[in-house]
Amino acid sequence: MQVPLLDLKQQYAMLKEEILQEISEVCDSQQFILGEKVSRFEEQVAAYCQAAYGCGVTSGSDALLLALMAEKIGPGDEVITSAYSFFATAGAICRVGATPVFVDIEPEHYGMDPSQLEAAITERTKAILPVHLFGQSVNMRPLLETAAKHRLCVIEDSCQAIGAEYEGQRCGSQSQYSCLSFFPSKNLGAFGDAGMLLCNDAKRHETLKILRNHGMDPQYHHKIIGSNFRIDALQAAILSCKMKYLDSWTEGRQKNQADYQELLKGQEELLTLPSKAPWCSRHVWNQYVVRIKNGCRNQVWERLKQAGVGCAVYYPVPLHLQECFQHLGWKKGDFPLSEAAADESLALPIFPELSHIQKDYIAQSLLSILREVNN
Repeated sequence: MQVPLLDLKQQYAMLKEEILQEISEVCDSQQFILGEKVSRFEEQVAAYCQAAYGCGVTSGSDALLLALMAEKIGPGDEVITSAYSFFATAGAICRVGATPVFVDIEPEHYGMDPSQLEAAITERTKAILPVHLFGQSVNMRPLLETAAKHRLCVIEDSCQAIGAEYEGQRCGSQSQYSCLSFFPSKNLGAFGDAGMLLCNDAKRHETLKILRNHGMDPQYHHKIIGSNFRIDALQAAILSCKMKYLDSWTEGRQKNQADYQELLKGQEELLTLPSKAPWCSRHVWNQYVVRIKNGCRNQVWERLKQAGVGCAVYYPVPLHLQECFQHLGWKKGDFPLSEAAADESLALPIFPELSHIQKDYIAQSLLSILREVNN
């Protein structure tokens, strides 16, 4: 049996007529840059995430970059972020000329450990950039308390966590900025790259809108230096169409997670199953990541692919050990929990259309391979 890590064809088949109608309306209007479709989508996402404002941009990576630009963070400044995440977080910090300062993750749920923040803060620290990884929230209360104490901006990377909740509040509703990605593989995916910035302050929102459009206000009058970070109207229209199905897709992912927990239970000596953090009131399962014990993750990964199971490693090299950050002076052993996650994690398919037959095949294949490689 062949089971892909992600199958978007089923989703598209269900929505094809609606999506083509949205595309047709944009083509008929010839309004491809900003306009009503973009405004409607921004309002939808802001309301869904319990934020005051949404600003559609070109990608989640550019959303991170724009938030840093809006806060005038640059050379000589430091931004604290997680050592275990997708590259875009640290990459955006470096692109504005600032320095990423890494902290380790907490032991079980992959989020930045707030207890490590105090030791990482210096007089050059300007912001904290937590990452809501794999679909659930970082422990935000102590993080926000530390940020307020030191008057630091908080920029949430919510790119994998649209709809996730911390103690009943949506990710993206509690800080100065939150960044979303609509990359096709995300729970709410575009037909290409797209992203959004959320905020609760009218002045910050206005700055973001100016920055994303070359710093213009009004046209051809440039108050600040921005660039072209505008979301395409076509992408906004497609995503707006998909929004009404997001909660049902999340429920499908949650059902798949529950099924996996049952199918894979009782194998604690071979693997660790993912869990919902006590502070996370809603996990949206952007990924389902197991931990393979006994140092055999890569062997299991290869064997699963040979069995036709789509699987992936997020992320094989923690950020502090990436070649491009060697000049920062971090070394192996500095963040042991991030390094362990990089060595042990393996993501299994969890897209909402996954059938029980497919889930059973994945689980049985994984358990069989684990037993073989551990004998």
